[in-house]
Amino acid sequence: MNLCVYNDAPELSEAAAQIFVEEARRRIDESGRFAVALAGGSTPKMAYEMLAREYGGPEDLDWGRVHAFFGDERTVPPEHEDSNYRMAQEALLSRVPVGSVHRMRGEMEPREAAALYEKELEEFFGGTPVLDLILLGIGEDGHTASLFPRTPALDARDRWAVENPVEKLDTVRLTLTVPTINAARTVVFLVAGEGKAEALKAILESEADPHDYPAKLVQPATGPVWLVDEAAASLLGEAPYSGDRNG
Repeated sequence: MNLCVYNDAPELSEAAAQIFVEEARRRIDESGRFAVALAGGSTPKMAYEMLAREYGGPEDLDWGRVHAFFGDERTVPPEHEDSNYRMAQEALLSRVPVGSVHRMRGEMEPREAAALYEKELEEFFGGTPVLDLILLGIGEDGHTASLFPRTPALDARDRWAVENPVEKLDTVRLTLTVPTINAARTVVFLVAGEGKAEALKAILESEADPHDYPAKLVQPATGPVWLVDEAAASLLGEAPYSGDRNG
């Protein structure tokens, strides 16, 4: 298992920033561009701020060849305090000269917004989207992106992005689908805090139904990379995990 345990969220965020830069440099060298799907949440925000602060210069990364997408979005306008786009914009995207930003339009009718995002993905990739890197988190209920337990989006197999009704939150979310996530070249989970410990154990060490713990559905060809802090890893069984990315 490609799982790395770090002392705390700042150390984990630093590792995530380093992986972002490593993958970006590799893909830019190979193909001339780097397409990444960003996540919401406090731990990704810390990683974004570190990217802007430590790797924001042109000598660090050719930011003009970086193209930012999103794994999910709340159905709110882009200036709303709950918007994933707003968080990423303030923490990173307004501070580095990225080549393009492709946000999910949370202010639109959800079905139309999802269809528009699929069209945008198709136009950028020239067909089926294959993102170079997808950053994800998990919730205490085991959800990832906006793939919540027992919601319709979990079974979407012929779509790249969908609107997903989340009954327990009395809302609709926009999210990439499982096939889109699993098609990515690299998928990295960032998980911090004791509140995630039970879900993380269920995802990694149980035979629980993936419909109850949707993060279990994330199985890219190379396997996901799990970056977790000690608090989140506190319930995991003993294993030779360390701060080494190779686990």
